[in-house]
Formats: sequence, structure tokens, C-alpha cells
Amino acid sequence: MIDAHVHLRDFNQKEKETIEHGLRVAKLAGFQRVFDMPNCNPPLTSKEVVLERLALASESVKKYKVAYHLYMGLTNDEEQIKEAVNTYFMLFPLVVGLKMFLGQSTGNMGIVSYSDQEKVVRALTQAGYDGVLTVHAEKESLMKSELYIKGQSETHSLSRPNESEIESIKDIIKIVKDTGFKGKLHIAHISTKGGVLEVVKAKKEGLKVFMGATPHHALLTINDAKLNLLLKVNPPLRDEENRAFIFESILNGTIDSIESDHAPHTLENKENGASGLPGFGGMLVLLNKLKEKGVSEERLKELYGLNVLKEFNLESEDILIPTDEIRRKKRIEKEYPFDPFSAF
Repeated sequence: MIDAHVHLRDFNQKEKETIEHGLRVAKLAGFQRVFDMPNCNPPLTSKEVVLERLALASESVKKYKVAYHLYMGLTNDEEQIKEAVNTYFMLFPLVVGLKMFLGQSTGNMGIVSYSDQEKVVRALTQAGYDGVLTVHAEKESLMKSELYIKGQSETHSLSRPNESEIESIKDIIKIVKDTGFKGKLHIAHISTKGGVLEVVKAKKEGLKVFMGATPHHALLTINDAKLNLLLKVNPPLRDEENRAFIFESILNGTIDSIESDHAPHTLENKENGASGLPGFGGMLVLLNKLKEKGVSEERLKELYGLNVLKEFNLESEDILIPTDEIRRKKRIEKEYPFDPFSAF
């Protein structure tokens, strides 16, 4: 299996997780490849730091035989964008794509204004970038931070409403069209019915756009957040209508791939309001739920890897779907300070 969206921490965040630990648990879960995100500390916004992180991961890759790829992060600085494109062309597929945060999230790498987002995509186009641009789609101007009450995770969903994701997806699709972007657009961790419908519409118009969904957005809701203050994520958990639509979109083939958004924190971090969940166990829980619904192994292989290989222009390989996902999940529970899927 492939997990195309993980945050393995390390560097200045070793207390949360190291790459070595993340790859060890990924192996235990049954993953063949992981794609690491750039909003670590320091962030992956220069070739120098990217090379340092790849070197850091190398021994664990050999030890656990889990392929390690990463995204390089984007800023609104044109020279940095050129460096990111050049680094991608030099190091692909180790550098598997570029990532842009359209709203602020963990790490504060957000490029939040429409004009700056357009500037970045136009610079990518002019630099000849034709790889994958993955985006965290939440529109900063539609967030309502004043509605969040610390210790009440359900209020986080109110502070980052459905409209923030939907309008952000509309914005980036329009920007990609207007700039003539030659690459592929990947909408990460899609969480709303309206967002999915915008991507479906763009696909019908011929845009090269794909979307991944997480286990927590397919299985958990704002009501779960009321019961567990640790269930705070970006984008947030939604209501039952949106959760059910995401799950059904996975079943019917609308959503292209499953990604964990694995983002561990210490319990102290979470109690102080940090956003993010350990996600490898959730990937196995969702796998089991899909099997219970009668999803074919062929479709499971598409969701858990084959579609990722195609989207990122990676060499074809057999995607191995574990048959003992419940046993693996129970072992993974021991690796993290809390289990967001304990009810399953």
C-alpha cells in the first residue's frame, strides 16, 4: 500500500516522532511507500534541507524497506519557487511533488491571498513545472477563529466551516485554468460534499485534478469531536451528511485515493490545541470497513496505491493489501499516545 500524505516530524520535532519510528510503524501497517509533507521544522523549502531530510531517512529506508518520498514546500518568493522546481526535476521521484497551503495550518506555511496563490501557480507554469501540485484547500478569509473554544474540539469545525474548503477549491481550480498550469492538481484530505462536487465538475471539464480522502473524514464526525478533545484536525471533522458523502464517494469510485494525513503530536501538544492525528491505524480501520462493504480487491488496490502511482507518474508495482488489518491495527495502537479510532 501507499500512503501519499504523512507528517513524520523529526528534525526539531523529535519529541513528536522520528522518521525512523514513522517508517517502522508504516512497515508494520503494511505500507510500501510514504510521501512526507514539507511543513516540518525546519520546513522543506530549500534544496539543502530537502537533501538533509533524505539523508536522514536513508538508513530507515534500508532497514524497513519502505520507500520514502517527500514534497517540497512552496512560498510566494519567485526564487524559491524556481529552486523548488529545479529540485523536483533533479531529485524526482524522491521529491515526488510540490505542496502549497492555501490557508494556515500546522507550520504556518499558508499562502492565503488569491493574488499570491495565482502568482505561485503562474511562476510554476513559467518554470515548466509539470508534476503534481498538492494543495491544502482552506480559505483563510472564510475562517472564523473567534468561534474556537480551547478544550471543545467540536468548535474547531465551526471555526473552519465547509465554505472555507469549498471556496478554496474553487479558487485553485480557477487559478490552474487561468494560468495554463501544465501539471496535475491534487486536492488533499477532501472533507466536504461541496468540495467533491467541485472536483468532479472540473474533471468533466478536462482538468487534470485528483482528490484524496482520509479515514477520519470518512468515519468520524463533529459529534466524535465532542466526545474526545483530541480529535482536532485541519480540515476539521464535519457533520454526518458530509462524512457519509465522503464515504460513499470512496465506495462509488469518485474519490481517487485514501491518504492518512498521519500527524502525531505529544499528548501535551494535543491538550494545548494542536491539530493532527496519528493515521496509520485509521488507514487499516477504513480498509476493514471497505472490505465489509464488499469493495473488491481491485478497487482497494486502486484506492491504496495504484491511482497514486498513475497520478505521480511512478513506476508500476503490485499493491499489497493486508489480510490481517485488525491484528496490525491493534499492534499500532501501542505506538501512539492515543487512538483516534478506538471506537472501531
